[in-house]
Amino acid sequence: MKIRPLHDRVIVKRMEEERKTASGIVIPDAAAKKPLQAEVIYVGPGKLDNNGKLVPMSVKPGDKVLIASEWAGKEFKFEGHDYVNLGEDDIIGVVEA
Repeated sequence: MKIRPLHDRVIVKRMEEERKTASGIVIPDAAAKKPLQAEVIYVGPGKLDNNGKLVPMSVKPGDKVLIASEWAGKEFKFEGHDYVNLGEDDIIGVVEA
């Protein structure tokens, strides 16, 4: 099954971050922050401007993005995977290699 987000909603999957400091100390799960880097999985069509014209999304599935806050969006589980539902405004930008 697929999810089709509405309007300017984006479904992302957080990317795992390193759980060890540069000096080799392992950070326990309770102390670790949520990763701010994520992969875009699904995107909505965009939102309507004041004239009723559709403004397309700036991201597409497969993009690696930075989330504005560790608490941005709403987390949910779908078919055994953890996702976050965000508005496009909760994304700082696309990470390019």
